[in-house]
Amino acid sequence: MDFASLQLAPSILKAVEELGFKEPTPIQAQAIPVALTGRDLIGSAQTGTGKTAAFALPILQHLEKPGRLRALILEPTRELADQVAEALRKFSKHTGLRIGLIYGGVGYGSQREQIARGMDILVATPGRLLDFMDQGEIHLAHLTHLVLDEVDRMLDMGFLPDVKKIVGFCPSKRQTLFFSATVPPEIERLTSWVLRDPLTIEIGLRRSAAETVSHALYPVASDQKHELLLGLLEKTHYESVIVFCRTKMGADRVAASLTHLPHPVGVMHSDRSQGERNEALAGFRSGKYPVLVATDIAARGLDIAGVTHVINYDVPQHPEDYVHRIGRTGRAATEGDALTLFVAEELPYVEAIERLIQQKLPRKKLDNFAYKFTALFEEGHTVAHTRTRGVRTARGYSFGARRR
Repeated sequence: MDFASLQLAPSILKAVEELGFKEPTPIQAQAIPVALTGRDLIGSAQTGTGKTAAFALPILQHLEKPGRLRALILEPTRELADQVAEALRKFSKHTGLRIGLIYGGVGYGSQREQIARGMDILVATPGRLLDFMDQGEIHLAHLTHLVLDEVDRMLDMGFLPDVKKIVGFCPSKRQTLFFSATVPPEIERLTSWVLRDPLTIEIGLRRSAAETVSHALYPVASDQKHELLLGLLEKTHYESVIVFCRTKMGADRVAASLTHLPHPVGVMHSDRSQGERNEALAGFRSGKYPVLVATDIAARGLDIAGVTHVINYDVPQHPEDYVHRIGRTGRAATEGDALTLFVAEELPYVEAIERLIQQKLPRKKLDNFAYKFTALFEEGHTVAHTRTRGVRTARGYSFGARRR
């Protein structure tokens, strides 16, 4: 199948061909024909599979020519909103349709100018959109298309109340397209009143890890975790690596500790200004920053090519986030490596990940590293459902570190 066989308008097909797209991805091949019929749709596929074109191209075809605001695309983060808006501008190059983009963390002035000029499609984050709606500057009365993108991420970030409020202002007669890497029960309940008789398209196992990624777990005593990270970076041949941390403060600490590396390090989390976030992401994409230290804000949807390694400095508390994080590497049929450091307290999270992806992840040690002993090195070490002095233990071993 090629894009011409999808019955796209010549103006859209021309833009797609100019971008070098030849064959639609599986989610595009299945979702675009359904969306073109006007039916509501739930699309579930791993990150990096081309979901943006799957909803963008049918919407552009339906709108045909400039008019008023008729399509709204909600995104969980500023970076995703910016990326989707840029893709829409490229896809709509020969249509004359106007693309608007609004998100928080920046001033209102230029966004008000966009609204005043008019737009056919608006890409927005929920909070800033509600600000403009509350001020009476944006109205959704003529909306014909609504896209909820990366909805599982919106759930994680606590945006669902805002999303529900926004949906309440949308006309009931509309097409709703719902895209998410995973569809947990909370989201399935949301779909029951947001969508009408939707068709569900699920590409691959929505809880699987990419087959092109090699996994490795590195057990370590808690007071050696940072030292082990430095050792891994020193002895690993990488072209670009994302180091994921659980907290914003932790990301700043790790980044500050990597100043001895022979190249600069980028930092990305929600407490950084939008300018700093944009600069870090652009620098990582360009190669200015071979290492990007980030929270899970960088785990979803962002189009970052050529990431050779992902290092989980902190094990994610939600196993689905592991799949999203490592999805940054091993993309487009290339191989990648996912390295995860973990201490005793994180063992339950590791086991939850292994249950989710249905595979046992190999434990490894870094050569010539002066490890302290930890019970995690014991063969077959697992969490026992007993507690000693209020601390979870594993098979009776203490998690306290001691020299070999």
